[in-house]
Amino acid sequence: MLALTELGQRLRQERESKGLSLEDLQKLTKIQKRYLLGIEEGNYEVMPGKFYVRAFIKQYCEAIGLDTDAIFEEYKSDIPSTQTEDMPQQLSRVRSRKEIPQHTKGVSKAYDYLPTVLVVAGVVVVGIIIWVIAQNIVSDKNKEQANQEAPNSEVQQSNTQEETNETTAKNDNSKSEDEQSAADKKEQEKEKAEKEKAEKEKAEKEKAEKEKAEKEKKDSGKQEYKEVQKTGRSATYALSGTDAFNLEVTSTQADTWLDVKNGKGNAFFSSILKKGETKEFDLTKETEARVNIGYSPGVELKVNGKAVDLPFDASKQVRQVVTIQYQPAEAQ
Repeated sequence: MLALTELGQRLRQERESKGLSLEDLQKLTKIQKRYLLGIEEGNYEVMPGKFYVRAFIKQYCEAIGLDTDAIFEEYKSDIPSTQTEDMPQQLSRVRSRKEIPQHTKGVSKAYDYLPTVLVVAGVVVVGIIIWVIAQNIVSDKNKEQANQEAPNSEVQQSNTQEETNETTAKNDNSKSEDEQSAADKKEQEKEKAEKEKAEKEKAEKEKAEKEKAEKEKKDSGKQEYKEVQKTGRSATYALSGTDAFNLEVTSTQADTWLDVKNGKGNAFFSSILKKGETKEFDLTKETEARVNIGYSPGVELKVNGKAVDLPFDASKQVRQVVTIQYQPAEAQ
């Protein structure tokens, strides 16, 4: 195994202090694990090219919350500068006339006769079209003459058949109308039942939401969430005046590492919280909860449905640890 460079050792220590494995970092940065390991070991030869070294180090730093410019300045001796790689000169595909095979000369001579062949083919096609049109005209005249000479009996038989068809059609239509009427009635009854069911579900949902809102309003009127202390990247808050302790954590900008434990160190969640994902925790039976956020920009916290601010400016303190001490109202 290669010896760690000062930069690699600094990055690995910062990653491990956040509780991130190389697999976790691979998910956050979309950089293959072997390249991340190469950065930590200073083994830049595994990179796909020198250009990628600086880009991968920059993404690594951003993912664990380090100042990229400061890192590049402090460890510039460990980071190779980018170099423009020479592009291979393209080979010419142009061949001189001397290189053209001699057997193509026969093909060129055949092209001299092509216009004559096309003219002859065109004349043949026009002749065929004229013949087809003439045959169609003669056929139409013969059909017209045959229709004029048809016996009156055939006309009468045709009329009788038409009357029979009309009667049958009327009966079929009447039957179809009755069937359609029954189908429409059945469909209307089905729609009515579905509408009544939807209205009932809507009323029940509105009632439940109203009761929940009233309860939250009642609790929020007494709920108190105040800061106890701040130090480094950690802060402690006291939650009181409520009989519930529900925590919501949402990441709106990027994936982040999230670790939620109680005061005894038992973990409720310890994994990547994806962008746009929300996790809810019922901590009513706990007296303390510790929330470790690996990448705080865009992370929102709610306590009992009420948004609370993070203790530090996310642009200055990427990783933040929030401890909430809970005392139920009935115990006060």
